[in-house]
Amino acid sequence: MKTLICGSLAYDNIMVFPDRFRNHILPEQIHLLNVSFLVPEMRREYGGCAGNIAYNLKLLGGDPYIMATVGDDCAPYLERLDALRLPRTHVRQVAGSFTAQAFITTDLDDNQITAFHPGAMSFSHQNKVADTGAQLGIVAPDGRDGMLQHAQDFAAAGIPFIFDPGQGLPMFDGPDLINFLDLADYACFNSYEARLACDRTGNSIEQLATRVKALIVTNGSEGSEIHAAGQVIRIPCAPADAIVDPTGCGDAYRAGLLYGIANGYDWQTTGRLAAVMGAIKIAHRGGQNHQPSRHDIDERYRQAFGDLPWAK
Repeated sequence: MKTLICGSLAYDNIMVFPDRFRNHILPEQIHLLNVSFLVPEMRREYGGCAGNIAYNLKLLGGDPYIMATVGDDCAPYLERLDALRLPRTHVRQVAGSFTAQAFITTDLDDNQITAFHPGAMSFSHQNKVADTGAQLGIVAPDGRDGMLQHAQDFAAAGIPFIFDPGQGLPMFDGPDLINFLDLADYACFNSYEARLACDRTGNSIEQLATRVKALIVTNGSEGSEIHAAGQVIRIPCAPADAIVDPTGCGDAYRAGLLYGIANGYDWQTTGRLAAVMGAIKIAHRGGQNHQPSRHDIDERYRQAFGDLPWAK
């Protein structure tokens, strides 16, 4: 099933400061902050929620198509998409801009200072869902206008989609969020985003869940819960080989949701598969460096939850 992934493509520039920020930032001088950190270790990862979700959906054997905007520096990312056989039919290059990128500095206490430049992401509304041939979609974090536009586009075309605001949720007020939910078929939040959505809309999570076919809330190490048809289905975490880097775990989880929806799985199976994808990802650095085969994914599911429902 052709699945349109609307969201960002971004470079993540990750630097490690071999000391502690607290040794260099004086609390009494915070209003006059002027510091520089020497970071001998640096790496660049391919990221962005659309890139990460599509990467994981491809691992599952899905049919992802990325809809995103990139800048003049996009060549390495586009070459990577080609190498991964991820179509870039709906990836638009915006001249005179940079591809979205994060600059993340981490200290020895795992504190982080991050600067994010949206770049071409701010022009995502120039992409249109109509005539893409999509049968399923997701509106993931992107430019504000683009998220609003793509949700309207999916609904107008009658294409079921997941509303996944992620770190973009603070851009929207209560009426915006209600509108997204009324347009969407499914919604997915982490626990913090769920609380913020409830606060901004004045609704409980149970009330918000009545507006969609299913509302999924992820709770990190405590697993996730799926609110559907008046019931709450609790999904435990799948065991991970190691806890290395949570970056992109939510995107891996969402790829599992999309694959389950596309293949008509029940919500328990879909949630468990999503949990397995998150567990595989967390054992690797970056959002796109894990490389399990489909057989590996099936084995991880079997080890965590027993027989494979789709193999019966």
